[in-house]
Amino acid sequence: MRTYDFTPLYRSAVGFDRLAGLLESAARTSQESGWPPYNIETTGENAYRIEIAVAGFKPDELTLEVKENLLTVTGRKTANDDAGAERTYLHRGLAERDFERRFQLADYVVVKSADLADGLLSVDLVRELPEALKPRRIEINTAQRLIEGKKSKAA
Repeated sequence: MRTYDFTPLYRSAVGFDRLAGLLESAARTSQESGWPPYNIETTGENAYRIEIAVAGFKPDELTLEVKENLLTVTGRKTANDDAGAERTYLHRGLAERDFERRFQLADYVVVKSADLADGLLSVDLVRELPEALKPRRIEINTAQRLIEGKKSKAA
């Protein structure tokens, strides 16, 4: 795996350290295991969905946490003892291992809901821009001609 050195960026750019950190994080994330598999899709102009394959996990074995634009999905498998009976497997192909998946969220992207159905954990996200950052139209005032020393009012 190729690694990148962002030191030159730190020397010549001011205020981009968060961007460099995101790039470094993405490089590290690509080296992690690919389990569990997931999809990221756009469901609208400012809406997204992450679907994670978590077959065999119960809702109480899954945790979602958002902290500082980082969504962390954790799965901790409880013991499958079946009332203390020993199981004898001829083949064990279902992965019942713990996992942690991290997703870096853009500014103002918030988690709206999470649902577990048919072995898929669906996390719905939406970008909610504050009113101060939304585009707004500015009215342009025009100067009115003076008639006999008074401003005329526009009709």
